Amino acid sequence: MGAGTTHQAIEAVWRIESARLMGGLLRIVRSVEIAEDLAQESFIVALERWPTTGIPENPGAWLMTTAKNRALDHLRQRKMQQRKQDEIGQVALAASLQAPSPEGRLDDEVGDDLLRLIFIACHPVLSREARAALTLRMLGGLTTEEIARAFLVGAPTMAQRLVRAKRTLGEARVPFELPRGEELQNRLASVLEVIYLIFNEGYAATQGEGWTRPELCEEALRLGRILAQLMADKAEVHGLLALMELNASRLPARIGPRGEPILLLDQDRSRWDRLLLRRGLASLARAETLQQPLGLYTLQAAIAACHARAHAAAETDWQRIVALYDALVELTLSPIVELNRAVAVSMAFGPAAGLELVDTLVDEPALSSYHLLPSVRADLLLKLGRSAEAAVEFERAAGMTRNASERGLLLARAEEARTREPGAKRHISIVR
Repeated sequence: MGAGTTHQAIEAVWRIESARLMGGLLRIVRSVEIAEDLAQESFIVALERWPTTGIPENPGAWLMTTAKNRALDHLRQRKMQQRKQDEIGQVALAASLQAPSPEGRLDDEVGDDLLRLIFIACHPVLSREARAALTLRMLGGLTTEEIARAFLVGAPTMAQRLVRAKRTLGEARVPFELPRGEELQNRLASVLEVIYLIFNEGYAATQGEGWTRPELCEEALRLGRILAQLMADKAEVHGLLALMELNASRLPARIGPRGEPILLLDQDRSRWDRLLLRRGLASLARAETLQQPLGLYTLQAAIAACHARAHAAAETDWQRIVALYDALVELTLSPIVELNRAVAVSMAFGPAAGLELVDTLVDEPALSSYHLLPSVRADLLLKLGRSAEAAVEFERAAGMTRNASERGLLLARAEEARTREPGAKRHISIVR
């Protein structure tokens, strides 16, 4: 194996094993920053040695043993410097974690370690953006540069955000144990929100040139699958995984040959990923078995399943989708959900019925800068033959979005509306 190939293999191992490594180290050193430094040191040692010695049969266990040895050295140095009796106890505890067979010990502990790491990275003391960035760093194994590209900021800016996030966790004295009872449920909501945020940014990018960023969807799916394995009895974990898998199945059909966005009802459904569809429906069935009434993510997954089960756009069960949105509106009281419900109503009962609902949201403060409000209104106006009004709304929506692909789509629709005969109606897709 050449040096370049070995380095690629080592990087792949790091991407897979880094979360386990961080989780195990946090249990010993109880500091995010120190655990990250030790994990990186073990990776550097691998980069130095493996091209010569070859990749070990169990590279994850090798990295863990190397990192734990360095953790022990760190604790011993602290003991000598501080002369504190409790440091001796920490050394003894850390040493006891090293069994003769690292592979067996690692397998025994990895579940709790990973779960602990997820809850630390997604702690509510951090902002949503900081939680997402730290999650990608600690659980995704992404570099600072990769995370910076994901959030469209410079690497120095992202490095500062990550440093602040880790400092915040330290200053807040966040315990490095799994929460229990009601606190677990509250923290779980934060964890699910972060994974959902990462996926949504990949599914429909808020800014930049491309409409989708599949690499973010892949990271969110990977995190969701880890969480579903570790918390198999939590319905909303499976509900979120189902939602992501069902929506991700459409990614191959969301972009045209020139990179242009293709809305849901215009997509070639033969290009949908059948494996992801089956997995998503299975995850949804699991969530529905575990909980009634359905939660936030499971309801959204049930809506996505209505599209997944329709072999053609015309076969979509819009009345069921409206009923599911009714439940979602009651649960969330979100104006964005109400806007989505209005779209479903327009598909089930006609554009006039949908426009009536949309018009009640025009003065909603939470939607004042939300480009999909004028976009949806423009689509409905165009369906009703009110093309001049539609053109104005399309242009307003284009001015509000920060995504270049979506802006181009909206401006093209504005031009189409301007050149349409007054009163001419057309049934077009308004579902993303």
